[in-house]
Amino acid sequence: MKIVMCDDNEEDLQEMERLLLQYGAGHPELEMETEKFTDAEALYCEIGKGVSADVYLLDMVMSEKNGIDLGRQIRERSQDKAIIYITSSEDYAMEAYGVHAVRYLLKPVKEESFYEALDYVLAHEKKERDPVFQVRTGEGLATVPYSRIASVESASRRLVLHLINGEDIRSVIIRRSFEEQVGELLQDDRFLQVHKSFVVNLNQVKRMDKSEILMERGGKIPISRARAADVKKAYMIFVAGKYA
Repeated sequence: MKIVMCDDNEEDLQEMERLLLQYGAGHPELEMETEKFTDAEALYCEIGKGVSADVYLLDMVMSEKNGIDLGRQIRERSQDKAIIYITSSEDYAMEAYGVHAVRYLLKPVKEESFYEALDYVLAHEKKERDPVFQVRTGEGLATVPYSRIASVESASRRLVLHLINGEDIRSVIIRRSFEEQVGELLQDDRFLQVHKSFVVNLNQVKRMDKSEILMERGGKIPISRARAADVKKAYMIFVAGKYA
């Protein structure tokens, strides 16, 4: 995990680094890389070039560029980077909310508040980490992130993983039922069995009618008559939850 610190006050930057090192010592499993900036303009330029980190610890009030400028620049590039503001002023709390900062800490920072903020970031990162599906192929064991799977098909006693980039991964002959083979996928809300031989990633569905699904990247998948009502209901619940 890469963590960037930016504060134009050298003493505050050193204190931030001390807290980070102390936190890292208590979390030996965390591979932590840190970088410091005293010049907000320099960091702003780095972000503009596409250089990124996982977590940003930012002072709010700095010369040239302030913390909100940096936060907006980060959000233009990515929505999933964690921003933690550490500042001596309460005046920018609403602006911090606007760039979806995870915490707004006042100086002098209390250790427990600092560590709680990092604990929150780590917990969120673990939750968002993409699980993987493993399938045995003729070339060995293939490991595929869930997010790359558009659909899974049962064909001639083999699993065929249709990926969102158009690639197919075909398994060796399977000994268990299709439902058993894809059981772990079906524990994830993204995946739904729509036919005895098909499971789809609902994020990759472009349109659905009573008898078939049109996928985002082309191709149609049949919906079995027996499952049609349940499939429609599950899809509507998924879409409603996604945009709630």
